[in-house]
Amino acid sequence: MGTFTVCFLLVSVLVIGTSGTSRTRGTKYEPNWDSIDSRPLPEWYDQVKFGIFIHWGVFSVPSFGSEWFWWYWQGKKVQPYVDFMKRNYPPEFKYQDFAPQFTAEFFDPKEWTDIFAASGAKYIVLTTKHHEGFTLWGSKTSWNWNAVDVGPKRDLVEEMASALRANSDLRLGLYHSLFEWFNPLYKLDAANVFKTNYFPTSKTLPELYELIVKYKPELLWSDGDGNAPDTYWNSTGFLAWLYNDSPVRDTVVTNDRWGYNTICHHGGYYTCNDRYQPGHLIKHKWENCMTIDSKSWGYRRNAPLSDYLTIKQLVASLVETVSCGGNLLLNVGPTHEGRISPIFEERLRQMGQWLKVNGEAIYNTTAWRVQKDNGTANVWYTARPQEKAVFAMFLEWPSNGSMILHDPVVKQGVTQVVLVGHGAVQWEPVQPSGLRALLPPPAFMPGQWAWTLRLTGAT
Repeated sequence: MGTFTVCFLLVSVLVIGTSGTSRTRGTKYEPNWDSIDSRPLPEWYDQVKFGIFIHWGVFSVPSFGSEWFWWYWQGKKVQPYVDFMKRNYPPEFKYQDFAPQFTAEFFDPKEWTDIFAASGAKYIVLTTKHHEGFTLWGSKTSWNWNAVDVGPKRDLVEEMASALRANSDLRLGLYHSLFEWFNPLYKLDAANVFKTNYFPTSKTLPELYELIVKYKPELLWSDGDGNAPDTYWNSTGFLAWLYNDSPVRDTVVTNDRWGYNTICHHGGYYTCNDRYQPGHLIKHKWENCMTIDSKSWGYRRNAPLSDYLTIKQLVASLVETVSCGGNLLLNVGPTHEGRISPIFEERLRQMGQWLKVNGEAIYNTTAWRVQKDNGTANVWYTARPQEKAVFAMFLEWPSNGSMILHDPVVKQGVTQVVLVGHGAVQWEPVQPSGLRALLPPPAFMPGQWAWTLRLTGAT
């Protein structure tokens, strides 16, 4: 298995990635969950609230059904996928034959950066390797199954990272799948009930170290535990290095997908499951990763318009997520040529338009003592305690021209109410508590899709 070589590689990466350790700063994290979980989440992550997920890989070539195309076709043999291949490809065609067609000839990382920045997002997460195992960089442990050796013949991760840092203030996040569906070493370990660890020591861990040292992401989005426990992946050992000795030890943020027993329990912030939306305050920092295409994370040529969420639905998801203490990670799936399709671009730019007006109710906010108004539907709260401000975001413009908020405790002569993007509005108290804000005529609405009342002098 080349055990000596693997060990030498890992030791070398540890040395390269060390330029003064957390030990010198008074904290040394041990390779156990009690210690790893005690690390405070870097503040930047909670402040930014909104990021963009990018699912891109060989699955973008068939662009049919889902980014799980290979598994549904040859693993589960789901009939629509089997039929698709029979209709359109010769019998001897293999999934690997899609890789040369992953050309990325229209991939312009600066253009992507401009679109992401226009959305109002503050970080991105790019899939460097999904469960198919194909890497978007020239992984040393993925010979001839990476974007430098086959397909675009380019280091797509480096190009995206460089463009992002040169043309924006967005933070770089990288997604990496721990397991690979059809990798023989993973299948061998699985057959051994994960009592052997040939795959993580020779494939997964070297890739993780390489990604961190080479690209220095500020967010590492782990996924794909392959039904194996965290001990198989040596997750706490890797995270101890990441937090103590890596070049991003002070700023890096991680999630909770480090083994089948860790999700929603251990790691950095919690994801719990895809499209997680608890609807109430979660005290531990969490993230709602969701898709504009409601049926797939990867690009689908066969997606009907009705499968794409509207901008009103997306804004509502952002509002609810942030009100309940989470971040929203909104996914787009580029084409195999490297284009972000117009419908994705439109949704992202619309989100940016909304945030230009209402961003003060999203960025750098905290959860308030109430998340959802107890009397008026579709009203969600956030707060900025340092400014003694409470924000009430409402998803429907009232037909009667007034908005009742039942939860704020107000005082005449002290409480002030501003319709964000418009200006101060009159208000009157209501019984038994709260206020009625008198809104301008609809023709003077500040923007679309959702609106914000900013309250000061209220508790």
